[in-house]
Amino acid sequence: MSEIFGTPELDRRTLLRRAAAVGLLATPAVGMLSACVGSGGSDDDQADKPQGEVSSTNPLGVDPNTPVEIVIFNGGLGTKYASDVDTPSYNKLFPNSKVNQTNTEEIATVVQPRFTAGNPPDMINNSGSKLMDQGALVQAGQVQDLTDLFAAPSVDIEGKTVKDTLIPGTVEQGTFNNKPYVLNYAFTVFGLWYSGKLFSDNGWTAPTTWADFTALLDKMKAKGITPYGYAGANASYYQYLVILTSAAKIGGPDILKNIDNLEDGAWQSDAVKQAAKAWGEIGAKYSNKAFLGLKHTEVQLQHDQYKVGFYPSGSWLENEQAKDTPDGFDYQVMPVPSVTTADKMPATAIYAAAGEQYFVASKGKNPRGGMEYLRHMLSKAGAKGFTELTKVLTVVAGATEGEDISPGLTSGNKMLSAAGSDYFSYRFDTWYKKLDDEARAATNELMFQGGTADKFCARMQKVADAVKADDSIEKFTR
Repeated sequence: MSEIFGTPELDRRTLLRRAAAVGLLATPAVGMLSACVGSGGSDDDQADKPQGEVSSTNPLGVDPNTPVEIVIFNGGLGTKYASDVDTPSYNKLFPNSKVNQTNTEEIATVVQPRFTAGNPPDMINNSGSKLMDQGALVQAGQVQDLTDLFAAPSVDIEGKTVKDTLIPGTVEQGTFNNKPYVLNYAFTVFGLWYSGKLFSDNGWTAPTTWADFTALLDKMKAKGITPYGYAGANASYYQYLVILTSAAKIGGPDILKNIDNLEDGAWQSDAVKQAAKAWGEIGAKYSNKAFLGLKHTEVQLQHDQYKVGFYPSGSWLENEQAKDTPDGFDYQVMPVPSVTTADKMPATAIYAAAGEQYFVASKGKNPRGGMEYLRHMLSKAGAKGFTELTKVLTVVAGATEGEDISPGLTSGNKMLSAAGSDYFSYRFDTWYKKLDDEARAATNELMFQGGTADKFCARMQKVADAVKADDSIEKFTR
């Protein structure tokens, strides 16, 4: 899943616009940002020089007595992987380096003012509905180059560098301007989730064709179950992901590549229109319009109560719903069914990608410590502990081979194995916030408010064209 980014240098005015978007131009920080812009990055920062003695156990030159501060997003993955797995691993090597951990559901609210004031935490898990604009932070010189981290030896996989232990494409996925700035840590599979118990009790099997899919939805509807649902208030990206998964299966993965690259007419392709039409019909016939105003956990709770048949999501779902999932529910996941009999990709093809962003602040007090913390996250023990606690895989290859940790994770692993090399992803949602915002709104219109495929595609193409024509927005390609 290698991604290649082409990112031209930004002029000063564009950089200042993007910095303003993430709050870096507040009055107290103008001097800080000006210095950052003038330097063109963090190459002269203290982080590029070892602060402690370099050794086989301290390859990054961490000062063993300096505290490290981390901020973790408290969402579907929880925070115990950091406090219970990674921090003890870090402190085993550096017992005098106190790890100060803050957990929050609103990363931008808590962390962005710290960047503005010039005292950011050392390592940040940039995730959730209120995450910061990662590209703007990189371009403002606020993010540490992670080259040394990936070149360092693994904590516990002998004879390999950190990069050697990762799923191919991991480093590239967090690369900007040919340098790695972001670690995308969680390897997530996406599909349609359902209760194995509900299916077993009714003698249902997971469908692979659209005809079988809609036939099963009819059976669910006849039993008083809402056959299909997602939350329109904050999780509409779950649904546009499903629409674009269908488009990629119909027309091939280049459909998504063309969308990412802002190719002319990419959103107007036949494959996208076919996918939008198919899913618009699902919304009209098999969902509940009341879901438009609900949050993800509210619809997910109904799913756990056997009131919703299929729910689209990533593999964090099982862990996020752990406290509300009844015994025996048996989370299972299936690929999005083939829309046509002539799809270019097989029924087993899926959307899967490294995600969940972690980065080190180049101007934090201890960026070397921040990178070292990531090195422990990328150990085999760290990856295994993360998966055991979250039921989500990491980008550390083979860290949980042979282990069936939970029903949902086991089902997701089987789906990923069946997909083989037929998995894909898109990047426009993190590259261009305007497109992500519009896709969410356009999807809700399509699924809940009587929209049409033609209107969905025209609406998305209009915004994509506007982004392409806006010279103030930096363009990325793959």
